Amino acid sequence: MSLDSRSREYREYVEAYLKDFYAQFHDAPQKDLYKAMEYSLLGGGKRLRPLLTLEFCRLVGGNPKKALPFACSIEMIHTYSLIHDDLPCM
Repeated sequence: MSLDSRSREYREYVEAYLKDFYAQFHDAPQKDLYKAMEYSLLGGGKRLRPLLTLEFCRLVGGNPKKALPFACSIEMIHTYSLIHDDLPCM
């Protein structure tokens, strides 16, 4: 399988994992906060950080699907840092 096809596959894994993760908060008391977080996180992007994490996992002999929680947490932290960086000017 080529790197390009693995990248597409990884991106699908990441998007599905993130959507499933935030689905658990749709009925939470703070659902408005979670909706805002979900909007920022699922707004698109190349997902470069989780893709690199999953590919590195594969290269060292691991199962990329088992690394999804870690890869997605990196993406969540990255999204947070982008939002936090913009807050002072808002």
